[in-house]
Amino acid sequence: MSALLELRGVTKIFGGLVAVEDVGFDVVAGQVMGLIGPNGAGKTTTFNLITGNYRVSRGTIAFEGRPLTSLRTNRIVRLGVARTFQNIRLFQQLTALENVLAGRHCRTSAGLLGALLRTPGQRREERAAVARAIAELDFVGLPGRALDLAKNLAYGDQRRLEIARALASEPKLLVLDEPAGGMNEQETDQLVGLIGRIKARGITVLLIEHDMTLVMRACDQIVVLEYGKKIAEGPPAAIQRDRRVIEAYLGTEEAT
Repeated sequence: MSALLELRGVTKIFGGLVAVEDVGFDVVAGQVMGLIGPNGAGKTTTFNLITGNYRVSRGTIAFEGRPLTSLRTNRIVRLGVARTFQNIRLFQQLTALENVLAGRHCRTSAGLLGALLRTPGQRREERAAVARAIAELDFVGLPGRALDLAKNLAYGDQRRLEIARALASEPKLLVLDEPAGGMNEQETDQLVGLIGRIKARGITVLLIEHDMTLVMRACDQIVVLEYGKKIAEGPPAAIQRDRRVIEAYLGTEEAT
């Protein structure tokens, strides 16, 4: 099994605060990997380093062997890394279809002139983009909702819409930041199934999640952070038994 994403000695310093320190792990192609840890462990900072929202202070991040640390976010998306966010970031006044089309933009080639002149190539590309966007809406469980405004969708549906938008960019690696946040039990069950279907499409998934039931059901491998450092890595069953992980979540006295 080959590593799609590689982190080596990754460190991020904000002023005098070390948010992430010497973190390293591989995300294997075709797997679902979870990144977990208590609040403030450095999980979202690590995601922001991978996706180019932050710059690495030290260390390297490589995707398919190509360094990411000097690339802008749009270039990283074009390479095949897409993400969702902890706080929903949709265009609330646009339709579900328009939101997903925004994610498709990085895969279109028609320039400004083609769009203005409405050339045959531009029209074909637009029809293909709409068809792909509708297919992604169906895939995530939002059939028939293409023309609904994003703001009118239920919370769980907005979460799924974000995933559809990310999938429209044709990612090889999908980075999900707390996708179950705010979902009820039924919606979380549906999300587990969706993550499984994404994996079945050959898309690798890296996710942050506080819902341990979801993590244990959905993930093949788990990395655990505490205070910005990696304290454990392994399959779900091993992570559940790891004393360092138990102490990180429950405290030493409770773990004892």
